[in-house]
Amino acid sequence: MSSLMKGTAILTIGLFLSKALGLIYIFPFYALVGEENVVLYQYAYIPYNILLSIAISGAPIAVSKFVSKYNALGDYDAGRRLVRSGLLVMIITGIGSFIALYLLATPIASIVIDDEEQIFTVAQIAEVIRWVSFALLFVPFMSLTRGFFQGYGHYMPTSVSQLIEQIVRIIVLLGGAFVVVVLMEKDAILAINFAVFAATLGAIGGLVVLYFYWRKYQPEFDALRATSVSSGELSYGKIYKEVITYSIPIVFVGLAISLFQLVDMFTFNKAMSSIGLAAVTDTYFGMFTFLTHKIVVIPVMLATGFSMALVPAITKLYTQRKFGEVREAMDKTFSILLFITVPAVVGISLLADDIYHLLYSQSEMGAQVLANYAPVAILFALFSVTAALLQGIDYQKWIVSSLIIGVLTKLALNTYLIEQFEVNGAILATAIGYAVTIVINFVIIVRVLKYRSPQLIKRIATIVLLTITMALNVYVVERLMGLWLPHDTKLQAVVHLTVTVGFGLFVYGFLSYKIGLAQQLLGNRLDGLLRKLRLKK
Repeated sequence: MSSLMKGTAILTIGLFLSKALGLIYIFPFYALVGEENVVLYQYAYIPYNILLSIAISGAPIAVSKFVSKYNALGDYDAGRRLVRSGLLVMIITGIGSFIALYLLATPIASIVIDDEEQIFTVAQIAEVIRWVSFALLFVPFMSLTRGFFQGYGHYMPTSVSQLIEQIVRIIVLLGGAFVVVVLMEKDAILAINFAVFAATLGAIGGLVVLYFYWRKYQPEFDALRATSVSSGELSYGKIYKEVITYSIPIVFVGLAISLFQLVDMFTFNKAMSSIGLAAVTDTYFGMFTFLTHKIVVIPVMLATGFSMALVPAITKLYTQRKFGEVREAMDKTFSILLFITVPAVVGISLLADDIYHLLYSQSEMGAQVLANYAPVAILFALFSVTAALLQGIDYQKWIVSSLIIGVLTKLALNTYLIEQFEVNGAILATAIGYAVTIVINFVIIVRVLKYRSPQLIKRIATIVLLTITMALNVYVVERLMGLWLPHDTKLQAVVHLTVTVGFGLFVYGFLSYKIGLAQQLLGNRLDGLLRKLRLKK
């Protein structure tokens, strides 16, 4: 168990660092290419992420699950057969996805551009999509290899390759943008073309790391394969049927945000143009789907990081049919998620002006989008956890159904709501679509586990009251500071945020500790932290 926990920790840390790097680079990149041009980057990445998810088909987790299962049976040959044939499959799907995205670049761009007043042309969007498509030749191959390592309990190759992939991508992206825009004084659009191509070079960097790990572990793999015993007749058809069964729900969970953003990509500009806002639609789309989204997902990462750690325990308890303990663990999972996410999103909404100013630039519209979009983070987090729980209790087919219904809901409402409320309409349609998906997931969980929890309701009420108290205090402090310190510079925004965020954390933390809620949810982790800070004897 200790090796499993160590492996999980390595994987989690690597993923978190990779995600953190994927957030931090946005701010200097924004400064280099500007607010109007950064959306071009997002126009390329939304369809790329869709085809990438289809190409890799949940390979890392599905392959690791398959390899781990048959290794436990002593059939080491099954995993090697999968990876040998799977590499060929990944090469084929990678080439197919690359060709599809490359050829569909112009048709996709034609749907995105709806008016001559928009900032970019069809040709410019098509070109940037083609540049990012080259990464599809390498990433599927890399994903399968990571899954194979994980199946043997080797998590370091995945973690290190993810970090190297991200580091190479960011160095090339920022370095290339700097050279093009600052040193060569060329158009920012050329810099963005180079920036999206950085995904290809990052993938190559990740593959190099995996190659060295393969050379390191190959003697071990070969030795185990020499001791392999047959687990029965296992044709390639049976192998891939099993892997696909594992992977489909994983693919849909990973696709969720991209599918919702794809709806916006195909409908947002048309709806905005229909109400006479073609001149600003590209900028608003970038604010919504890219700039503010990067901020909104921060509390989601933190909340799901804490709560998802309980999901494997829930899966184990459910398998052992300890339903009472399952319900207790679910209470804690949802409580931790809300305990972190609710105050975080309220704080982001309250301080949106200073946050957007500090990270990007001073923008009334950008701050408004951030303030209105932040609460949707609660739904993002709830979707991740409810989907994971459905996988844990072996009801993963409902993930696919509920997500499709949610995306169709978004599609049905998006144009009308955008025409009524502009960018806020797109935010509202996303919120409604996710809410529909979450409700379906939750209904299944409640029915299967007969889940009823007065305790969770009490905790939610307590969290809401604590958050309201925190918000009122932060609002007052922010107003008082505004009387003597303006918000004109980034340094002033830093001062405002340091004081208000620090005060908000103190109020929320102190009150939740005094009433015992923090101890109930965070337990030993909180006591350890307080001892390190010497706040508890």
